[in-house]
Amino acid sequence: MRRRKQSDNTVATDIKNTYDVRIRFNDCDPLRIVWHGMYITYFEDGREAFGRAQGVSYLDIKSNGYATPIVKSVCEHKKPLAYGDIATIETTYIDTPAAKMIFRYKIYNQKKELVCTGETIQVFLADNGVMSLTIPEFFLEWKRKVGLI
Repeated sequence: MRRRKQSDNTVATDIKNTYDVRIRFNDCDPLRIVWHGMYITYFEDGREAFGRAQGVSYLDIKSNGYATPIVKSVCEHKKPLAYGDIATIETTYIDTPAAKMIFRYKIYNQKKELVCTGETIQVFLADNGVMSLTIPEFFLEWKRKVGLI
């Protein structure tokens, strides 16, 4: 696995997933281009596909007694998507020693042009509502499984 250390003590990994989504009519504004707020939904689509493929889906996390609310999201728009397009969402896991999950996103159009980039940060919230300050054991096990530890 390739790992690139970042200046903020995170490590960019090559643990990624791609997921295609067809742009629906209700994703668009009156100009038939995707409304800017929908890109966060596409990030979630990519994150859910990543989780299902890697065994760390929302349901897997919930079955281990946690939720992972988003505490930060960043979205940078490059080009528009339009009704009927098929977008590819590339979701990459960014490793960190902290008790959180960081994902970076790249969204491409059918011509393989980059249309949007972004990042989300999620923390681990136990079922009792307390934020975990240490990485939960189930997530440490996943990190071992994929070779991060």
